[in-house]
Amino acid sequence: MKILSFKFNGEVKFGPKVKKEEAVWDVVAIQEELNVLPSFPANIIDGITLGFDFVEKIRKLVEAAKNSEKVESFKRSFSEIEWLSPIPRTPKNILCIGKNYDEHAKEMGATAAPTDLVVFTKSPTSIAADGQVLPIHESKTDSLDYEGELAVVIGKVGKNIAKNQALDYIFGYTIANDITARDLQDRHKQYFIGKSLEATCPLGPYVVTKDEIPNPQNLTIVTKVNGAIRQNGSTKDMVFSVEELVSILSQYVTLEPGDVILTGTPAGVGKGMTPPVFLKAGDEVKISIEGIGTLSNKFE
Repeated sequence: MKILSFKFNGEVKFGPKVKKEEAVWDVVAIQEELNVLPSFPANIIDGITLGFDFVEKIRKLVEAAKNSEKVESFKRSFSEIEWLSPIPRTPKNILCIGKNYDEHAKEMGATAAPTDLVVFTKSPTSIAADGQVLPIHESKTDSLDYEGELAVVIGKVGKNIAKNQALDYIFGYTIANDITARDLQDRHKQYFIGKSLEATCPLGPYVVTKDEIPNPQNLTIVTKVNGAIRQNGSTKDMVFSVEELVSILSQYVTLEPGDVILTGTPAGVGKGMTPPVFLKAGDEVKISIEGIGTLSNKFE
């Protein structure tokens, strides 16, 4: 199931994409009008906490809408909604993995991939949406860079998770652009400030439930800047797999529903080019991951 968050008539909503249509089911409106279920979560984080019971509740609401006399009234066309990040706000900072692809580690100056996790965080205020026009932050940096990544959305509380149980704690997957101010990153000798400028973590367009992506280690990631391919990688080349990331992180940090883990980026970032080529006003970045879709943003 592809679930998106959106605004309609000023209200924050969520729902699944209507199959074969450029529209979303307004499941909150369905529940309010048809009263199908005894209860239904008012926001997506509360829903994710329910695990796959949440998905089943959504399916029941959609079926009820299809069988009603007002089926079309429960659909919101993409043209009449404001897209939001599928996870509009995480419970805490976004967990990110650095240098998780060997060739990317080398283009950033390392002689080899790390033997232990490189972990940093982005502020939840950095979250942005698919289609949102993003600031170039020219007053703060002249070295803004892109990083296309698979992002994991945690579905239940987990601590000290065994590797062979890690996928059980995942609700679904989305696409992230880990936008980075390289000069700030170098100047501050750590990652947080250079990674956390406003709207430097667009996510979307959907969170795709894990049943539709049974193997997260076999997905292509393609990043285009103004139509030119810059990154063309595969999650099979991760140094630490999704299972390993969830397991290792949970040894130190209690994972919670709605937490987002950025799993690292393949080679091909702007800083790795000779000479480096950074983003500028007017640029458009599109990141596509098979099974999820395409995350698109322009910069101004």
